[in-house]
Amino acid sequence: MSFTIQVNGEEFDAEPRAGQCLRTYLRERGWFGVKKGCDAGDCGACTVQVDGEPVHSCLYPALRAEGRSVTTVEGLARDGELHPMQQKFLDAQGFQCGFCTAGMLMTTSAAAFDDDKRADLPRALKGNLCRCTGYRAIEDAVRGVRHTERPCAGQAVGRSLGAPAGPQVVTGTARYTFDIEIEGLLHLKLLRSPHPHARIVSVDTSAALRVPGVVAVFTHEDAPDKLYSSARHEHPTEDPDDTRVLDDVVRFVGQRVAAVVADSEAAAEEGCRRIVVEYEQLPYVLDPDQAMEPGAPVIHPKGPESRIARPESNVCGEAHGELGDVEAGFAAAHVVYEETFRTQRVQHASLETHGCVVYFEENEESGEERIVVRSSTQVPFLTRRALCDLYELPMEKVRVVAGRVGGGFGGKQEMLTEDIAVLAALRLRRPVKLEFTRAEQFYGATTRHPFTISVKLGAEKDGTLTALQFRVVANTGAYGNHGPAVMFHSIGESMGIYRAPHKKVDAYSVYTNCVPAGAFRGYGLGQVTFAVESAMDELARRLKIDPLVLRERNIIGPGEPMEGPLGEEEDLHIASYGLDQCLAVVRNALADDTSTELAPEGWLVGQGFAVSAIACGPPGGHVADATVKLLEDGTYDIAVGTAEFGNGTTTVHKQITAGALGTTVDRITIRQSDTDLVRHDTGAFGSAGTVVAGKAVMKAADALAEQILSFTAEYARTPRSLLRLTADSVDCDGRPVALKEVFEAARGRGVELTADGHFGGSPRSVAFNSQWFRIAVDPDTGEIRILRSVHGADAGKVMNPLQCRGQVEGGVAQALGATLFEQVLLDDRGEVTTAAFRRYRLPAFADVPRTEVHFSETSDAIGPLGAKSMSESPFNPVPPAFANALRDATGIRFTEAPFLRDKVWQAIDEHRRSGRRAAA
Repeated sequence: MSFTIQVNGEEFDAEPRAGQCLRTYLRERGWFGVKKGCDAGDCGACTVQVDGEPVHSCLYPALRAEGRSVTTVEGLARDGELHPMQQKFLDAQGFQCGFCTAGMLMTTSAAAFDDDKRADLPRALKGNLCRCTGYRAIEDAVRGVRHTERPCAGQAVGRSLGAPAGPQVVTGTARYTFDIEIEGLLHLKLLRSPHPHARIVSVDTSAALRVPGVVAVFTHEDAPDKLYSSARHEHPTEDPDDTRVLDDVVRFVGQRVAAVVADSEAAAEEGCRRIVVEYEQLPYVLDPDQAMEPGAPVIHPKGPESRIARPESNVCGEAHGELGDVEAGFAAAHVVYEETFRTQRVQHASLETHGCVVYFEENEESGEERIVVRSSTQVPFLTRRALCDLYELPMEKVRVVAGRVGGGFGGKQEMLTEDIAVLAALRLRRPVKLEFTRAEQFYGATTRHPFTISVKLGAEKDGTLTALQFRVVANTGAYGNHGPAVMFHSIGESMGIYRAPHKKVDAYSVYTNCVPAGAFRGYGLGQVTFAVESAMDELARRLKIDPLVLRERNIIGPGEPMEGPLGEEEDLHIASYGLDQCLAVVRNALADDTSTELAPEGWLVGQGFAVSAIACGPPGGHVADATVKLLEDGTYDIAVGTAEFGNGTTTVHKQITAGALGTTVDRITIRQSDTDLVRHDTGAFGSAGTVVAGKAVMKAADALAEQILSFTAEYARTPRSLLRLTADSVDCDGRPVALKEVFEAARGRGVELTADGHFGGSPRSVAFNSQWFRIAVDPDTGEIRILRSVHGADAGKVMNPLQCRGQVEGGVAQALGATLFEQVLLDDRGEVTTAAFRRYRLPAFADVPRTEVHFSETSDAIGPLGAKSMSESPFNPVPPAFANALRDATGIRFTEAPFLRDKVWQAIDEHRRSGRRAAA
């Protein structure tokens, strides 16, 4: 048959493969702006226009495009001019990680996207999902609202400057992990366990190896017998060593059993289907409390070298401590409140799935061959270290690079694909690609830890807290990656935010035969904060005290230590204090609120709020190195290790540098997330991008400024005190000396104008947040509408108000999903039953309100230029604030998330029935 298709004005005649979708056809021809987010028509990341009509190319057969004109995001611009919608997205910064942006643009730039659609964006954008922004920035982009400011020399900090990669994001030329062409690339697919707990007796790979295109099959007999953790931390001993690349014991449904490598994904998948595995099924346990009981199946019968707290009881990690005497504290209380709260599994749902491409290159310095891992990771340096340790490779033999990462949220603080792909590449000496499907993202990656929190609070008649006691059980799943660390973090600032003379905690991270949990935005704090803030609200009701007054009476103040039952963290200080301003945001919202008028007649209306605190960076050290240098053309270059995945650190690092060097951000290039660039960087997690890596950049930029001024003073024979850096020159007492000239003069004298910066992540400060909601509930259906959402954020000196507001809005949106409907469900064997977006509901445009964001006016004594972190913390107060509003509206305390509509209706109906029974 003859086949022709026009793509962005260019004709192609290569016939598609049988059954091939348009998405893969376009990507195979280099149109990388077409993204894979779900391959099921659920997310819209793959949207293109066919004859001007937007379609989901993952569902659209390539054959149907025969004779048609296809436009991808790369084809929107004309004659070097951006399409008006591309410019609007740039002006409003309608993106963060940018992975969904091409799809958004192809939907909103279509001719059919008329005034009627713009007037009903919830319906018009129902086919496009965004996990990062909270949709406000996207709405503003569509409506043509400009938020970005123009750069001014030396005045970048505190300005709403656009992301440096913005032009590449809106034109589809930003390169994510798989946007790369490599000759001879092989594809790896994984056979996964159908059993929750079993021993592998035998594996027959002969039929798989006979599949045309299959190159190799790897089983546990081919993998190193070394134990490690998939979690990545600066100190590897924070996590138990309980994982193997391929194990002869499987511990959850979905664990990898074998790897098939082939010259196509289809052949690799068929190879997986042909493998015959004989299993000896073993007893399994899914409930963490049952897992700790005597006689429960032991999931990891390992020795002390694995650093598992009590393997015989399936206790991965535990913490016990008491400050004062809680029994005496409860005895002295006028009111005691006690309740158990539960939180569910939540998927990170970053639109770019986990994966990597492994290939070989020549090391430019040594001339020797080395392996390169291009990965969707938040931790390139820690991944390199783990791979070198696992395969006994010298560091110079391994390079790890992260392109632009399509969302992370903590989920990519893991090594889930690189280890097995490197095994295959080393054995075959061929490039290998492993890209998770969306289903694998649900059952083969990690989730947020489900928690059960039993809380007991006591207070005097005036509301002064006398005692706090918690029992915390975190279900870490089949492996302990992040298990102990999440548990420890969960009981830190969540308890430390309130003063009480008596505090006690018993906390457990417990193994079960479930999909493993891992790092997730908030790192355990959100789960326990849900319980603490719900309990504080209930305590206020029993005391008949305004919940705001109760908080104000008990919160820690400026300079006070954050004391908990495990003691005080020595390097954690309240180096700036904006918690009082966060509470004032709530008080002001209550005072000026008129949103009740928006509630439909007969609906129940309520309001509620919560507060939270978070350390600016993880404990135990978080290292960042940076280099800033003057280039030959008079511009500057930053080299930093941290990854960019919509967190905004690239913009902030350029702003810090521009301020120190008196220049503009457009005169600064930045290279990042590549192990070749700097000595070390722990990674982009733990809210460290600004406060740790940013501080290293600041130190390097300040040192370079001093170098340039000192050299120029000697070169121009002008006193150092009379020199000043400007955008492209050094002002020598009114006489400009171009930076190009300074560079040439320095090179002529053998001087390199470059400086390094280093920060070890300690000491750390504390950031604060508050969230307030007014909601309406339909008592006849359980439907909930958010009438107003207000957030208070203490971020210290706000480096970029536009981007920081985006972080807050995105955190609120993600938390609302976890509050209202998101949950990873398992059946009675532990198998994930919600392994697709259409079965796992993510917040869409229609679900997310516009949140009013108010920043505290503080300046931190520790953070760079007074800044504090604000990427994880906005999530934490949202679920309890919503729960408190729901309690106010319905009179019912909901103790288990999510607050599904049917559960809300059932609770209201039962409440009404019990009221009628009591009246009778």
